[in-house]
Amino acid sequence: MYEGKSCDDRNVQFQYINKQVNLFLKKKQPVISVDTKKKELVGNFKNSGRIWTKKGQAKHVNAYDYPSFAKGKVVPYGAYDLNLNKGFVNIGISSDTSEFAAESIRQWWKQLGKKYYTKAKDLLITADSGGSNGYRNRGWKYFLNKFSKETGLNITVLHFPPATSKWNKIEHRMFSFISMNWKGKPLTDYEIIINFIKNTTTEKGLKIYARLDKNKYEKGRTFSDEEIEKIKIKYHEIFPLWNYTINLK
Repeated sequence: MYEGKSCDDRNVQFQYINKQVNLFLKKKQPVISVDTKKKELVGNFKNSGRIWTKKGQAKHVNAYDYPSFAKGKVVPYGAYDLNLNKGFVNIGISSDTSEFAAESIRQWWKQLGKKYYTKAKDLLITADSGGSNGYRNRGWKYFLNKFSKETGLNITVLHFPPATSKWNKIEHRMFSFISMNWKGKPLTDYEIIINFIKNTTTEKGLKIYARLDKNKYEKGRTFSDEEIEKIKIKYHEIFPLWNYTINLK
């Protein structure tokens, strides 16, 4: 199957994503941009950036950021609603797996989605092409299918081509502002991290919700051909590896 890696193909995919997003928004169906933010160590470590403090009041941090010095790590997985300008971050403490990615979207739906889209029948997700929500990731489709069955939502996924993740809306509409909000400030514990995320706002009214996910997610899980074949997937005519709908009908 042809994947399409040239610049022309990338432009076609961008146009297709834009068209589908507008169609979903016009029908008042939810559209979310998802991704995993950079993992962070939890502890008294230097955080990139500078902040102004009074003389003698600067906070001292560990000279080395060895993982053994950390209280743990956080894996922030976010979902950004393009229509509502609201974000949700599921803060994992385990591994960035496809199960974790799907669970993060489930939590977004539980906390925000079903509240604002009471009549939704469809959900559109824009995602990068790799990682826990990559188009080649069998677990990603497997766990999204479980979520689809639980909620009754038909789920359409559109992937950005490789090396184009910066075009995913969540990157510059949510994650960049979170980074700005906590720049230069040590992420010393989980509560502080959650508060930094929740208190991130913009002039355009961005509101972010966050929760700590204490579940353990197993790395390296495999999924058989039989398990994947049971999923009702409709692949789109345009770049079917990048665009597909998990359809309950």
